[in-house]
Amino acid sequence: MSRLRDPQEGCPWDVEQDFSTIAPYTIEEAYEVADAIARDDMGGLKDELGDLLFQVVFHARMAEEAGHFDFEDVARGISEKMERRHPHVFDGADHEPGSWERIKEAERSDHVDESALAGIATALPALKRAAKLGKRAARVGFDWPDRRGVREKVHEELDELEDAVGSRSKVQIEEEFGDLLFAIVNMARHLSVDPEKALTGANHKFEQRFREMERAVSARGSMLKGQSLAALDREWRAAKKRLNGS
Repeated sequence: MSRLRDPQEGCPWDVEQDFSTIAPYTIEEAYEVADAIARDDMGGLKDELGDLLFQVVFHARMAEEAGHFDFEDVARGISEKMERRHPHVFDGADHEPGSWERIKEAERSDHVDESALAGIATALPALKRAAKLGKRAARVGFDWPDRRGVREKVHEELDELEDAVGSRSKVQIEEEFGDLLFAIVNMARHLSVDPEKALTGANHKFEQRFREMERAVSARGSMLKGQSLAALDREWRAAKKRLNGS
């Protein structure tokens, strides 16, 4: 990385990069790691972990050039953090349920932002960040007592979305749709469901069924485009039945 970033003999593209331009690549590489895991591709996972590690090295090198920290500081920092958060492993202390979260809260208390929501990265995927916000707020008692309360909130937000649609205000529609999604994420939390994982599964299921529709229609020498909604619904139900094996 030092060679690549050398102003005289390095790679011009690498030299001109900064934290903000590299950040999107870092996020992309993390997703590619997750994709290799989902596909159970161990060879691909090895390669993708290397690509992700390269991103860490890239950021650390830029920080070293600016005099902030270097790669050794990064490695030392995470090692110390893991030891600090696992006293029952490294210090021989008794393990107490919930100690991990208490230690993390103590670490957050050292920061300037003393909010219960401090430290939740703004760049997280929106579903994951919504889940974290709801969970953190619940720790201080700001939560519905049970699933019924969240369900009522979902219906309330759905009604408000309908009102916004009636107003034809794009700003209001987007705002109310966001509120509805946030309420649904909180419903997932009360059901102990990971919303990101659930939506990923739904995406996969939809894609499988849609591709099966395309395959079946194409086998008959036809296309989906141009067919009536009723015909498409029949194809969808047939594809679903074939994939479910019933």
